[in-house]
Amino acid sequence: MRRRLINSTLAVVLVVIAVFGVSLVIVETRTITNSAQERVESEAVRLASIVDSRLLSEEQVTGDILRDQVAGDRYAVIRMPGRAPIHIGTEPEGDVIRYTAPGEQGEKVTVEEPRSAVTREVGRTFLLIAGVALLAIVAAVLLAVRQANRLASPLTDLASTAERLGSGDPRPRHKRYGVPELDRVADVLDGSAERIARMLTAERRLAADASHQLRTPLTALSMRLEEITMTDDLDEVKEEATIALAQVERLTDVVERLLTNSRDPRTGSAVTFDLDEVIKQQLEEWRPAYRSAGRAIVSSGKRHLTAVGTPGAVAQVLAALIENSLMHGGGTVALRTRVTGNQAVIEVTDEGPGVPSELGSRIFERTISGRNSTGIGLAVARDLAEADGGRLEMLQASPPVFGLFLSRTPMKKPSDDDPEQPTIR
Repeated sequence: MRRRLINSTLAVVLVVIAVFGVSLVIVETRTITNSAQERVESEAVRLASIVDSRLLSEEQVTGDILRDQVAGDRYAVIRMPGRAPIHIGTEPEGDVIRYTAPGEQGEKVTVEEPRSAVTREVGRTFLLIAGVALLAIVAAVLLAVRQANRLASPLTDLASTAERLGSGDPRPRHKRYGVPELDRVADVLDGSAERIARMLTAERRLAADASHQLRTPLTALSMRLEEITMTDDLDEVKEEATIALAQVERLTDVVERLLTNSRDPRTGSAVTFDLDEVIKQQLEEWRPAYRSAGRAIVSSGKRHLTAVGTPGAVAQVLAALIENSLMHGGGTVALRTRVTGNQAVIEVTDEGPGVPSELGSRIFERTISGRNSTGIGLAVARDLAEADGGRLEMLQASPPVFGLFLSRTPMKKPSDDDPEQPTIR
């Protein structure tokens, strides 16, 4: 591209020089020739006037007297009636510029100048024009090189940026070049880089969320399948297999929910559901893991509550809180349900040391963890809760108490005024 820009600029300059330079040479040649002719005519007229003056005064007219009146490179012939011609200077050879001026006393004065003098002057003028043209060409080449670098370097830089984007490096450069068209391309590339970065971040986030959310349920499912392989009781096998199939369905719902949130976290499928069923399902699913850890998990509080949301999402939020208590907490884990205003609240607490004071509300930020874990679970749980119009909060740091707030609707079966009925699962 640089070569093309330089060649095109140089071609334009050469055309301009050819058009105006040739025209200028022609005009100058004619001007110099006319000027030489006018000088010869002027000198002939002036010399004839001097001869007239001396003849009228009856003074001598000789070559020695008139020699100083003729320029050194010119030749003059003075012809007077009845006298021999007077020659002044050396008669030129070849082509000459000549003019004959008549006098009042019948004399004729002829002045000649060699055309070679005009040719030399035209040559000097041509050399001057050629020098100016050469300087113009050199200046044009320098400007063309500079302009080519100014245009080609940004294009090379933009090509490098595009190649970098294609190789998986989506960092925007925010570099501009002072050329509106190139700056527009840079804006588009930076915008594309930001969109690619967001897409990659979303993909990595989805992969991390899916890995985190599926790890523990798959472990529980594996433990349940091991129990099936270790028993010969057909009824127990059927019961455990039914529970395993339900866990597989919940895992499928987890994947679908994560995919939905990755596309648009606002797209929910909220319905009215029974909180008791979701809590019961979570207790059954986590019972083997807590039994293996030598700990207990219980539920208490108001029964027969309904809530508005996505059962699968609520189950995943509770699973994240229960897993968090299993990994970082201690003692018995309790799930308590209560009502506040028009909201149903599920509290998850344990008897562990709680959340370190330096973390505070940052416990819901991604990669924030007090025990060297991934720091993803609580962040995903809050996202799932907010996607259904609920919210997840840390109500107390030590002992830890997390509250899941959901909109509720009253059920027609038991009254909302029923006393709390604690149950141990």
